[in-house]
Amino acid sequence: MAQITIAGAGLVGCLLGVVLARRGHRVTIFERRPDMRSANISAGRSINLALSDRGLQALSIAGLAEELRAIAIPMSGRIMHDTSGSTHYQPYGREGQAINSVSRGELNKTLLTAAEQAGVEIVFSARCTDVHPATATATFELENGDSRTVEADILFGADGAYSAVRERLMKTDRFDYSQSYLEHGYKELHIPPSADGGFLLDKHALHIWPRKSYMMIALPNIDGSFTCTLFFAHNGSPSFAELRSDADVQSFFDQQFPDAAALMPTLLEDFRTNPESSLVTIRCSPWTFAGRTALIGDAAHAIVPFYGQGMNCGFEDVRVLVDCLDVTGEDWPTALSLYERYRKPAGNAIADLAVENFKEMRDKVADERFLKRKSIEAWVYQNYPDRFVPLYTLVTFSPDVPYDEAQRIGREQDVIMEDLLDHPDVRADWTTDAAQSVIRKRIESLPTLNIRPLSPKNNLV
Repeated sequence: MAQITIAGAGLVGCLLGVVLARRGHRVTIFERRPDMRSANISAGRSINLALSDRGLQALSIAGLAEELRAIAIPMSGRIMHDTSGSTHYQPYGREGQAINSVSRGELNKTLLTAAEQAGVEIVFSARCTDVHPATATATFELENGDSRTVEADILFGADGAYSAVRERLMKTDRFDYSQSYLEHGYKELHIPPSADGGFLLDKHALHIWPRKSYMMIALPNIDGSFTCTLFFAHNGSPSFAELRSDADVQSFFDQQFPDAAALMPTLLEDFRTNPESSLVTIRCSPWTFAGRTALIGDAAHAIVPFYGQGMNCGFEDVRVLVDCLDVTGEDWPTALSLYERYRKPAGNAIADLAVENFKEMRDKVADERFLKRKSIEAWVYQNYPDRFVPLYTLVTFSPDVPYDEAQRIGREQDVIMEDLLDHPDVRADWTTDAAQSVIRKRIESLPTLNIRPLSPKNNLV
């Protein structure tokens, strides 16, 4: 039995606490914020999350998957809205496949309670002020001004993109760190439920208003409302900097998002009140130190939200860590080294894929060539599932495929699809017998997909 300290009672820290406590370890989590179950500390500061198969697979380890499905709404596809209000639907995958819209706050509250029920001690309003990674020792400043220094067997930094644990690791020799901000930021807005408590938009879809250099999205909530997020440049034209007055905001939304603006009675208040937040990608190495301190979740790999995988990736970190503990027989130094070996390439890959998907969502989802490609990919996948799996399916609906393996396969398939789209028969009409013969010949020349396992549990090393 090990004494475990976790800095951060966010989504990943809580799930990590649950699974380690259930394995018999003594776990204490320190959280710099007050208990969100009794304090409203997240309003206007978070994007609704998309819980996908990867996250659900990790939650199932803790027996929480079905409980969390109860506070989520399945979304089977995207609905694109143009400036005239016309819409176009794109399914995410096969029939029955969906991602799940969930409130970050409600999810975190559920996980906090689950952690306490598993025997985890959670200390709130405790700010990490110092870390000694070689001895897994951390000092926290408590709400009353006192300090508490805790030496553990293992210390995890699960304290988010601006991790205090990682900040201390940055002072160690040969620690690499980089952060990269998008020129775009985001602002959270709101579509309320209808007068009778219903949904004013299709509740089983992620709604996108793509506008080339920017976009707005809307995800459903269980109370009938939608959380909207405008992704917009901080400066330049058009940008947040240009929308200086209520009249500017109203005019912009009436022109660019007329169907949404008509459903947003608190638009001007929300735009004034909710913060303009930044979008950052953070990479670092190593994730572990001296076999006793480790980073996990956003503390190790903060990414932008455009693949809906930030939370899912963090939950998957927990899943793979548990597998590493199983493989090594709870040999913590070896398990942590193995965890980093498997997860660092995956973290790098999903960071790249998330930025690339932003460009796809804002620029391509209404593009004719892109839509044709998606249709062809779906047909090929249906007919040749052992030779071709679309990148989105690999990332979102394939929880046993590492992100870096999905990226590798996706890049190879990207070349194949672009070549096919340039073929005269396919370019003219891909549904003809001649075009499909071309497609079949190309796909049948491919080998069966050979996918590297996600976890050392399936690939003993």
